[in-house]
Amino acid sequence: MNVVDRRWSVRLGATAGLLVALVALLLVPATPASAHAVLVSSSPVASAVVPEAPAEVVLTFSESVRKVTGKIRVIAPDGSRADRGEPTFEGAVVTVPVDRAGPRGTYLVSYRVISADSHPVSGAFTYSVGAPSPPPTDSGADSRANPVVETGVKVVKYLGYVGLLLVTGAALVLTALWPQRLSRRGPARVLWAGAVLLAVATVAELWLQVPYTAGGGPFAVTGAGFGEVLGSTYGTAHLVRLGLLVAAVFLLRPLTRGQVDRSDGIILTVLGAAALLTWPLSGHAAASPAPAVSVLVDAVHLGSMAVWLGGLVMLAGFLLRRADERELGAILPIWSRWAALAVAALLLAGTVQALIEVGGLAALLDTTYGRLLLAKIALFALVVGVAAYSRALVRRRTAAGRPTPVRRAVWVELAITAVVLGVSATLVQTTPARVAAAEVAGTTNGTFSATLTSPIYSLEVQLDPAERGNNSLHLYAYTKDNRPQPVAEWKATAALPSAGIEPIEIPLLPLTDNHATGEVTFPAAGEWQLRLTVRTSDIDQATVTATVPIK
Repeated sequence: MNVVDRRWSVRLGATAGLLVALVALLLVPATPASAHAVLVSSSPVASAVVPEAPAEVVLTFSESVRKVTGKIRVIAPDGSRADRGEPTFEGAVVTVPVDRAGPRGTYLVSYRVISADSHPVSGAFTYSVGAPSPPPTDSGADSRANPVVETGVKVVKYLGYVGLLLVTGAALVLTALWPQRLSRRGPARVLWAGAVLLAVATVAELWLQVPYTAGGGPFAVTGAGFGEVLGSTYGTAHLVRLGLLVAAVFLLRPLTRGQVDRSDGIILTVLGAAALLTWPLSGHAAASPAPAVSVLVDAVHLGSMAVWLGGLVMLAGFLLRRADERELGAILPIWSRWAALAVAALLLAGTVQALIEVGGLAALLDTTYGRLLLAKIALFALVVGVAAYSRALVRRRTAAGRPTPVRRAVWVELAITAVVLGVSATLVQTTPARVAAAEVAGTTNGTFSATLTSPIYSLEVQLDPAERGNNSLHLYAYTKDNRPQPVAEWKATAALPSAGIEPIEIPLLPLTDNHATGEVTFPAAGEWQLRLTVRTSDIDQATVTATVPIK
C-alpha cells in the first residue's frame, strides 16, 4: 500500500469512529443539569391519614430526575401492588397512578430514581387511608446496588484512568521525545495495552451502571435497563468516548511505526481533547452549580494528570533505561518543562474544582468527599516534592550521566500517584461536599454506620444523625457472600445502661426483603447499646449488638 492509500485508509477509519460518536450525540435527549436530588415533598404527605384513597401519588424532588424501570412502587395494606401503569416524569415531579379501589389501611411508597450525575436516589414512606394499619412489606428486589457492584464501579473507573494515561504518555513520547535509533516495539505495546484497557473499562462502566442504578448484583442486567443507561447522558458520554477511541486507533497505528504525519497529529490532539470531556460530562462536573466551568477544569485536570503520569511511565519504563547520555541530555530538560506545566495546570484546575465541589471549610472537614479531597491533596504535595527533587537533578545536569537517582525518584512518584488515582476513582463516586453539606443544613450533623456479623448473616446498620432527639435507623441484611438476605422478622432495642435507661423497643418497617427502617428518639447523650435480632427462617435467628455514641 502506498503512502496516499495508507493515509486514506487511516482517515477513513478515523471518520468511522467519529460517526459513532456523532450518532451517540444525536440520539441523547437534552436534560437539565442537577445533582443528587432529594425528595422535598409528596402527596399524600408522609405518615398522613387521608379519608379517601388518592388517584395518584405525587413525588416532588429538589432537582430533575429520570426513572429506573419498575423501581417506583405503591404497596397496598394487603401486600398487593396499588400502582397502575407507568409513572410520569416531568422535571422534578413524578406522578404515580394509584388504584382507588384498594383496601383501607397503611400504604407503602418506595422509590428509586437517578439524578443528573448518574447516582441513584432511593427512599420510602407510608400514608394511610381511613386509619393506620400494620405497614405492608415491599417484596420487590433489593433496590440498593450490591456491594460487589459498588466496588466494581470504582475499580473500572480506576482502570479507565490507567488506560488513559498509558495511551497519552506513549503517544506523547513517541511523537516528540523518542530517539530514532531505538525500537518502538515496547512503547507501542504500552499504547495498545492502554487503548484496550480504556475500551474494556468504558464498556464495563456501561454494564455496571445498570445494576448500580437499578439495584442487584453485577449480572442483574436487563435489555430495558441497558437501554435506559445508553439513552442517558452518562451512556452517551461513554459511547462518544468509544467512538473517539476507535477513530484515534487508526491514527495511532502509523505513530507506532514512526510514520508521524503533522496533520494526523493535529487531528489526534483534537480527538484526545474531545475524549477528555466525556469524563466530566458523565459525572459530578456536569451537575455542578457552574457546569461549563466545572466540565472545562475537570477535563484540564484529567488531561494534565494523563500527560504527567503517562510521561513518567514512559520515562521510567523505557527512556531512562535505553537512551544514552547524549539523548537523555536533550530529552530530560524538555520533559522537565512539560512536567512542570502539567503540575501547574493540575494545581490550578484542582483548586477551581475544589472551590466548586466543596463550597466551604466546614464541608471540607465534615464530609466524606472533603476528607478524601484532603487526603488527595496531602498525597499530591508529597509527589510534587519528589518531582521537585527530580527536576533539581535535571537542572544540575547530573541526571543524564547518572540516571539511577532520577529513575528511583520517578518510581516513587508513580507509586504515590497510583494511590492518588485510587482516591480519585472513589471521589467521583462520592456525593460532593457541597451537596452533602446542603442535605443536612439546618439539622444536626453526624451519622453512625457499622457492619455487624453473625453466624448466619451480616447486618449493615446506619443511624442518622446519631445525636440526641429523633434518629432514622436503616438495617440491611446480607448473606455471607454479600447477597441480599431475606428476613422473616426484625427486632431492635436501644438502651443506655449508664443513665439507667432500660431497653426501648424500636418499631421497624420492612421496606424490602432485606431492608428495614425505623425511627428512634434518644433522650440523652451517651454510649447507647443497640440490640438487633434478625430471624431469617422459622428456626434460624441471631442477635448482634452495637455501641453507638450519641452526642
